[in-house]
Formats: sequence, C-alpha cells, structure tokens
Amino acid sequence: MLWPWPSPAPLITLRGTRVLLRLPQGHDYDDWYHLRRASQDFLRPFEPRWSELDLTRRLYSMRVRRARQEAEEGTDYTFFMFLPEGRKEVLVGGITLSNIRRRAAQFVTLGYWMGQPYAGKGLMSEAVGLTLPFIFETLVLHRAHAAFLPTNAASRRVLEKNGFVEEGYAKHYLQINGRWEDHVLMGLTRERWDMTRRGGGGQGWIA
Repeated sequence: MLWPWPSPAPLITLRGTRVLLRLPQGHDYDDWYHLRRASQDFLRPFEPRWSELDLTRRLYSMRVRRARQEAEEGTDYTFFMFLPEGRKEVLVGGITLSNIRRRAAQFVTLGYWMGQPYAGKGLMSEAVGLTLPFIFETLVLHRAHAAFLPTNAASRRVLEKNGFVEEGYAKHYLQINGRWEDHVLMGLTRERWDMTRRGGGGQGWIA
C-alpha cells in the first residue's frame, strides 16, 4: 500500500464549503448517466470521443470497480463531485488524480469535468483546491500537472486560481473528440502551493 493512512480507500471523502468529493459508488449510476447524457454536447469539445454505449450500467460498474482498486493500490483516484443538500448529494462533476509516480518523480496528473448546468459557478475551482492538501500532504507528492485546450479559458481560470502556472505547450498532446489537439501545460509544486495557499476555510479530508 502506498498511502500513509490505515483507512480503506472507499471511505476517502474531501469536504469543502460547497462541494464534497468521494469515490464513485454503484448507486450513483442513475445520477451519473443523466448528468453525462444531458451534458454530452457541452463536454464533447473537451473530452475523448464517447457515445451512448459508454454510458451503460455494465461499463459504469467496471469503472467503479477499477476506481476502487486503483485507490486501494494508490495509483489513481477518481472522485465524483457533489453538492450536499440535506441528506441528498447532487452529482455535478468529477475529478481524477491519475498517473501517480513515486521515487524520483513524485507527481500526479489532475483532470476534471463539470456537468453543464453547474458550470461557471466557481464549483470546480473549489473542488480543485480541495484536492491539493490531499495531493501534497496526504499522498506526499511534490508536483501536480494539468493540461487544457488553448481555447478553454474557464479551465485556465480554475488552475490559476489554485496557484498553477503555465509551463509549456504540447503539440498534438491528447486525442479530443477524435482529433489530436494541442494543449497548454500547467504545473504546481509543493513549494509554490506552500507559498500561495491561505487559511483552510473549512476544507479538508476525512477517511
């Protein structure tokens, strides 16, 4: 096991002022299906190509099992993002911490998606901020990487608000909607995060 705490991975929860992040569960399927389906046109310009077949319950169940296994192994973390409303959790998007590298590298790749009805409300900026103590203090990593399409000004704002800085430009970096697209590369080191972070504001993680 690579993580420095004894609690089982499925219990990891990150709580912020407005949003909550946790690993996906089987009972989230209906909410996930409806949000992804309703947001398909909105998400299409920013994601690898997918269709209705990718939204089946069978494939979702496989993803949930894989997400739990990866979290238990400490290699990747897939979080669903919720707005808590009383005893109900409203699914609004997701964040992935993938490609975790140890030894001399000590970095992780950050990715995220937001359902169309909830975009532009500052929720993703808060959610990304929630992952940073988990990345740097809990997982004890040294760098976080992220990339976005040059036309995606909203994604740039999310990263810059959380202290990421532009570090490069990669030609034909990722296949998006069936095409190899250029991406802006952003990074955040533990040193920069230590310098720029402010008070916790009630953010933190529990397991």
